[in-house]
Amino acid sequence: MALSMSLRNSFLNKLLGRIERLGPSEIQNYLQRLAQEKGFLETVFNALQEGILVVDVRGKVLYGNQSAERLLGIDWERAIGKSIGRYLPDVDWPSLFASGQVISRDLQITYPEVRYLNCSAVPLEKGPEGTEAFVVIVYDMTANREKTLEMIESEKLNALTLLAAGVAHELGNPLNSLQIHTELLQRELIRKKTRTAVSESLAAIRSELQRLDVIVNQFLRAIRPAPPDLSWTVLNEIVRDAVLFLTPQMENRDVLVEMELAKDMPLVRADRDQLRQAFFNVMKNSLEAMDRGGILQVRTELSDSHFLISFQDNGSGMSVAEMGRAFEPYFTTKQSGTGLGLLVVRRIVREHGGEIQLESREGKGTTVRILLPRSERRVRLLPMGPDPADSCEKSGERA
Repeated sequence: MALSMSLRNSFLNKLLGRIERLGPSEIQNYLQRLAQEKGFLETVFNALQEGILVVDVRGKVLYGNQSAERLLGIDWERAIGKSIGRYLPDVDWPSLFASGQVISRDLQITYPEVRYLNCSAVPLEKGPEGTEAFVVIVYDMTANREKTLEMIESEKLNALTLLAAGVAHELGNPLNSLQIHTELLQRELIRKKTRTAVSESLAAIRSELQRLDVIVNQFLRAIRPAPPDLSWTVLNEIVRDAVLFLTPQMENRDVLVEMELAKDMPLVRADRDQLRQAFFNVMKNSLEAMDRGGILQVRTELSDSHFLISFQDNGSGMSVAEMGRAFEPYFTTKQSGTGLGLLVVRRIVREHGGEIQLESREGKGTTVRILLPRSERRVRLLPMGPDPADSCEKSGERA
């Protein structure tokens, strides 16, 4: 911007210095050159991927390029003269401009869509109207931020993978040994037909050992899941198996399960056991989030590109902050939870090439949607219009 203004000022100074000696045709040629230069610089200016705004010291917008219009949803006919704070809020722009220094801020906007931006303001010696002004450069960091978060998540999982090997070695063997010896002791007590406090304590110990074994196995499946053994299977049957497995717990808490399974669904290529585990984990979370007498709605649907399995409960739901951490390892809102259930679900779904969607309202309930790709996607054909030749023939017949 400063370069274009210096070029323009240099050209205008030369023109003004010779204007008295120029004829009309020469002046016209100079004006044409000036218009061409302006058009060239505007083309370059609008080709920049970064958004560029020129604002005065009060924060009023004087000019901007097309990238700024796209990033901020600005209509330039209405934006000129308006405060930059309308488009880049949560920053005290007048105070920052008053410092007269180069500044940089990271901020989030929600219009026209959610974006993470870096904004740098650089002072100009003279603005378009000869007054002090600033160039605000807007850089879209959304994609980079998402990549950074993915890298952080990957590093966390790599660290957990190393930990998993130690956990399996240090806890697996002692747990197996303890389970064997408690079972032998229980058999000995049964053989002697003794029912004492010792036998009850052994039963409690065995129950806790089984629980520890489940936690360790869940941890290992979350961090190092086995590759899916894909085969053609009936999706609705997997859903029914998962519901049937959880039915005793549902009945114990008076939870009603409403199933609405789509008919005539094609076979899905999937690992039956892994999908059943994923569905079980989702429904177990729903069960634990609901009070006695809750309702769990289970549906399967079919689109042109995906199988859709949804689980909707009327439980306690999650806050916005809890939603943001739902897939973090060890994060749980339950007193006895491991924080690995949804992590296992997401890993299984991703291994199948699918995606998981989560919606929740605090105090209203949670909906989990699992989308699995169809192996052969149906192609929608637009209805054909009338054949031009037929139209011509009909026209000729009427004639």
